[in-house]
Amino acid sequence: MSNPLDTDAGSELFSSYEAELKLVQADLNQKLDQISELSGEPRKSAIRLAERTLDEANELLGQMRIEKQNIPSAIRSKANQRFRNFESDIDAQKRKLKTMSDDRKALFGNRYSDNPDHDQQLEQRQQLLSGTERLDRSSQRLRESQRIANETEGIGRDTLADLQVQRETIQHTRLNLLESEGYVDRSVKTLRGMARRMATNRIITVAIITVLVLLIIVVIYSKFH
Repeated sequence: MSNPLDTDAGSELFSSYEAELKLVQADLNQKLDQISELSGEPRKSAIRLAERTLDEANELLGQMRIEKQNIPSAIRSKANQRFRNFESDIDAQKRKLKTMSDDRKALFGNRYSDNPDHDQQLEQRQQLLSGTERLDRSSQRLRESQRIANETEGIGRDTLADLQVQRETIQHTRLNLLESEGYVDRSVKTLRGMARRMATNRIITVAIITVLVLLIIVVIYSKFH
């Protein structure tokens, strides 16, 4: 395969899935190599592990299928080619795993028989085990979803609590502002009253001085006449 795509806003996530898928493919190849050397119960356990790894690879491939649509058209052709290569490799690994799963003699060891009824029972048991394994994986996903939901609910409660505290703080600040405005209004009224009294006192003082001056003039005038 060619080198990873150049870093771009639309290809970074695709490249991340690609790197993760390479690791999963390598792990799956290793598991497939181990299966060929096993038989009986160890082989069945190894097959179940390989099936889980294959499911993980398919999930990553699905994410890449979605993300490659967001890659700029100038480099999308490279992404499509790389995606097809991965898809082909995973299909080959899937076929190889199916071939190993269908090898009943290796799968069941000495319990394998050419008896159709016995083979049918073994096949039903294998299907039951496979169904149980899928149910376990689904249960794990459900538990993980429940855990995420609980964490999200906890975050939501904390956020609501913070908002309530902020709301109370804002209300308290608003009350303080209203109270401060009341103090300012009263201070303005007091200052206005003082200004009016000062103006009145000034007028009275001027009137008294005027009267005194007039009296003095009258007295002086009367002395000379």
